[in-house]
Amino acid sequence: MEPIKHLPSEQAEAILGTLKTRFEKNMNRHAGLEWAGIHARLKANPEKLWSLNEMEKTDGEPDVVGYEKTADTFVFFDCSAESPKGRRSVCYDREGLEMRKDYKPENNAIDMAAAMGIELLDEEQYRELQQLGNFDTKTSSWLKTPAEMRAYGGALFADFRYGKVFVYHNSAPSYYSVRAFKGALRV
Repeated sequence: MEPIKHLPSEQAEAILGTLKTRFEKNMNRHAGLEWAGIHARLKANPEKLWSLNEMEKTDGEPDVVGYEKTADTFVFFDCSAESPKGRRSVCYDREGLEMRKDYKPENNAIDMAAAMGIELLDEEQYRELQQLGNFDTKTSSWLKTPAEMRAYGGALFADFRYGKVFVYHNSAPSYYSVRAFKGALRV
């Protein structure tokens, strides 16, 4: 049985304070949204607040980047300037990890994201993030890879260089000290 994922009240208040401060410092990421509604939604969804705390603990610097009216959800992305330090040096997924014969990393992006209750950004979301600033100028991030592409043994990753977003492919078992993943969470 999986344990209930919630934070003690003191820790919940601390992450809410961090998120509010980041929200207020980066209004360009969420024009037209107000903190009061986001705060209320987070208080009503302790498991989502737990996930945001996990994003924060791994240096993801989560922030609100939009509101989906039809689904009535706020969207959070990792907004750290570079790939989150606490998620680097991981291969793409469990299959990629198991394929490695030597020098296996400790984890993989897909399993880490699932354990945190988030999803990897896909290519479209990554491009949306780049509209809010310049991210991954020295690092790179694994992207959610479509199954038909993953079937060939590779996975997608992206970065921002020379004023452009570049999306590449690599073998899923590969990992690098400057590659992690950025995540998304809907609340």
